[in-house]
Amino acid sequence: MNSVIDIMPATGLDSRPYRFDHPRIADMMHDMFIRKGELGPGDHLGAFALDTISGGSFSDATLAGDGRPALIVFGSRTCPVTESAAEGLPGLHERYGTRVRFVMVQVREAHPGLVIPQPRTFEEKLVHARGLQQHHRFRFEVAVDDLDGTFHRRLGARPNSAFIVDPGGTILFRAQWANDTEALDEALAAVARGTQPARTTVTRTVRAITRTVGYMSGVMRGAGPGAVRDTWLVAPPMALMMRAADLFFFLPTHRRGAPAMAALGAGALVLIGALRMLL
Repeated sequence: MNSVIDIMPATGLDSRPYRFDHPRIADMMHDMFIRKGELGPGDHLGAFALDTISGGSFSDATLAGDGRPALIVFGSRTCPVTESAAEGLPGLHERYGTRVRFVMVQVREAHPGLVIPQPRTFEEKLVHARGLQQHHRFRFEVAVDDLDGTFHRRLGARPNSAFIVDPGGTILFRAQWANDTEALDEALAAVARGTQPARTTVTRTVRAITRTVGYMSGVMRGAGPGAVRDTWLVAPPMALMMRAADLFFFLPTHRRGAPAMAALGAGALVLIGALRMLL
């Protein structure tokens, strides 16, 4: 079976097909970096229009008409980073939701499986978006990008990035990972006051992965058979971290990543030492 759905993206956005049945190492490596030339702080979103699961619209026109800045978060049900980020988003919405419009945008599934496969129609993607909202009980808007991710790819196509934009569509802030709750909180507080965020781009990939590792097993099980296998095939180090995190089941989920990574590091040192003795 071909691992890539044979649908070509819109012209000029990316040479790779956007959707896939199995994760690809090229996409996972792409997620690790923000590349020069991508839209970022100071750039304009341009025209866009996304349906929301409530039957409304999130677009450049409704953004301008609303008059508030907006926090845009990309995510999917099979993305462990989205699962991690979802714990902090409700609190942020409670603090800033009257002054900032919150919008989660359903994108492609990060780790599709038999239970939650990659959508093949827009209607299926809309169902996934409703499932995402219900799973996390989001009390803010959930929008749906088109099937080939035109809006998502315009903003880098990472699985769980976040952007704050002003009502005119200019990007004020960009976070590579939306589970960096502290960075989002700081930026949202600034725009809610009507000022510019002190930091306009935040990456902190190691921190994001550390917070994510504990959520991986649950997300993969939810995605269904195939998701765990694909992780072992495409990203064995991530699969090892996932298994190590399971050993710390007695800790809160968001705290399992650090000891799991420490345990793997200690194991690697022991292995290296043993090999040296043998050689």
